[in-house]
Amino acid sequence: MPDHDLLIRNARLIDGTGAPSTTGDLAVSDGRIVAMGDLGKTSADQIVDADGLALAPGFIDSHCHDDRALIEMPLLEPKVSQGVTTVINGNCGVSAAPFLPGRPEGPPPLNLINRSGEPGFESFADYFAAMEAEPAAVNHACLCGHINLRNAFMDDFDRPATAAEIDGMCDLLDKAMQQGALGLSTGLYYAPANAAPTSEVTAIAGVLARYNGLYVTHMRDEEDFVTDSLEETFRIGRDAGTPVIVSHHKCTSPQNFGKSEVTLKMIEAARSNQTVGLDAYPYTASSTILQPERVHKCSRVIITWSTTMPEATGRDLSDIAAEMGCSDTEAAEKLMPGGAVYFAMDEADVSRILAWPDTMIGSDGIVMDRHPHPRAWGTFPRVLGHYARDEGLFSLEDAVRKMTSLTADTFGLKGRGRLATGYAADLVLFDPATVIDTATFAEPQQPAAGIEMVFANGIQIWGGGASTGDRPGQHLTRSPA
Repeated sequence: MPDHDLLIRNARLIDGTGAPSTTGDLAVSDGRIVAMGDLGKTSADQIVDADGLALAPGFIDSHCHDDRALIEMPLLEPKVSQGVTTVINGNCGVSAAPFLPGRPEGPPPLNLINRSGEPGFESFADYFAAMEAEPAAVNHACLCGHINLRNAFMDDFDRPATAAEIDGMCDLLDKAMQQGALGLSTGLYYAPANAAPTSEVTAIAGVLARYNGLYVTHMRDEEDFVTDSLEETFRIGRDAGTPVIVSHHKCTSPQNFGKSEVTLKMIEAARSNQTVGLDAYPYTASSTILQPERVHKCSRVIITWSTTMPEATGRDLSDIAAEMGCSDTEAAEKLMPGGAVYFAMDEADVSRILAWPDTMIGSDGIVMDRHPHPRAWGTFPRVLGHYARDEGLFSLEDAVRKMTSLTADTFGLKGRGRLATGYAADLVLFDPATVIDTATFAEPQQPAAGIEMVFANGIQIWGGGASTGDRPGQHLTRSPA
């Protein structure tokens, strides 16, 4: 009888900690790593000769909007094809739950994650039960969205919440935390949350301390007032007594190019007396719902979907506007509701933020867009191939750390993010010489090159350039501090 379920031989072992890689074997039994090193004549049901390919912990996407995608496209090929084995959802103030009975589905960006028109889940217990009944290929964890909480109690979003509404939101967040949410996310940048004052967010975030929960934020501003928004984020974390994570950190619009030198120093200073993390994606363009008031600030805008004009999908807004004989802003208004890619960042800032030692990698990809940003398919191979190998921004080992142990530790995902005995066998086998993103803004739905095999909980979910069809993903929760 074989000794193990899986044995990978002759691999370049990159353990996820940033330590130098070594050459050796790795054995898996019952979904866990049980041995590493020179495993000699050890036998297994499945033996893979890596022949010098790199073996790393499965990548953890720190910032996702895959809440509904896990249900509607459970093989999640856009992420699995990159080597991602865990996704963290519920970001930017928007999550699959809670949606209370009798309440409206709410305004954008609550449509960011739901294109099917299916109702949201009343509770996280319902959502996680659905995921357990029909698992996805990847592991998943989820934050509770502040916009969901506002939508549950408020009909008018253009004002602060009342004391009674805040109490209701706190109770709802408390239930979410009890049911397995990681923490609270905000999208203070978006209209349904922009009128929420710091005091409202702090009061709601106060629930998190009872559960060692996280406060994760798409900040109020990433342009001219990005430093003010950072100060607000730090203040909320201090006053609520909770760790904070700055989502997809960036400095947008030309007048703010270079400001990352200031913002990173601010984050470093804040970390001397509180816990602050951040993530970023490796592109100079962002993507979210279509916002007409934003398009004039961008050098280019690509439509990712439009309900009123589906044929606009994948086209430049400026071309559409020219055909309509109107301004870009007017054209965007006619395409609503919709989504877009916005070009408004500087490469030097992107590189500087990525290179900062404790920046996690998060795709922020919206895989269910008809013409998504290429980050939905290319983020992790782009970091490995373009930024680590070709640009030398950091070592391959450190790139892997930013995608694995750093993220697992930050989000409290115990037993994940490392090649170590006893850890979950979330694994990616890739070729360091050829790994690269192939997804482009013109053709964004393209699997990466160089990702050879991917395993989640010891089960192969990708190989030979295709999904295996297996769905061993699990719901992950945050471990106590």
